[in-house]
Amino acid sequence: MRYLILSDIHANVTSLEAALAAVEGKWDRVICLGDVVGYGPDPNEVVDKIRALDAITIRGNHDKAGSGLEDAADFNPVARAVALWTREKLTPDNLDYLQKLPTGPLELDGMSFVHGALRDEDEYVFTQAQALEGLLEAPLPVTFFGHTHLQGGFILDETNVEVVRLKVPPGVGSAKIDIVDGKTYLLNPGSVGQPRDGDPRAGFAIAELSNHSVEFWRVPYEVSAVQERMTRAGLPEPLIARIAFGR
Repeated sequence: MRYLILSDIHANVTSLEAALAAVEGKWDRVICLGDVVGYGPDPNEVVDKIRALDAITIRGNHDKAGSGLEDAADFNPVARAVALWTREKLTPDNLDYLQKLPTGPLELDGMSFVHGALRDEDEYVFTQAQALEGLLEAPLPVTFFGHTHLQGGFILDETNVEVVRLKVPPGVGSAKIDIVDGKTYLLNPGSVGQPRDGDPRAGFAIAELSNHSVEFWRVPYEVSAVQERMTRAGLPEPLIARIAFGR
């Protein structure tokens, strides 16, 4: 079974469609690690697409804020403004869908899936020190997480935590890592709609544990079209500018 693993789409239907087109026929099932909405101009379009894909989806912090489950009081002013805007734009059916998304961790086919960290869905995992706890406590050898918008992750080999270093070629490209028995993996597929690792291309992964491999993909999309929709929607200028730089 080949799993297409998406995370942090953030209401960017253009990047989502580009990602899906690039790997058409290469996957069997979709997993989404949350933050379907937030930041971007297309909340209903992205929720509709994820539902049509029959994706197994867990919630992210922007899904909670955008659907009214949380008040976004801990968001910065820009993120909070978009969360409130999203709440107004979502159809009642899509609002209900987001409100009912389950929390992680989810276990499926020998893998665990979370939005942030294993113990706290809202916790960011940026560093080796932050990753160590999750690696030591992971119920399964491979865990996928999102939230940071940084493609890559960490590997525990006995007591040493390694950083996953990727070189994804320009254009539509992927980089594969091998899953080795005896090691524990904490892997981030990257952000589909709002990358923050300096590469503006949509990021995601395809996992095939029966073949002991994970492919990390990057796919370019028409950023200017998304920026135009964000401008028409009156979304904050910093969000409009940053997607062109992947920051």
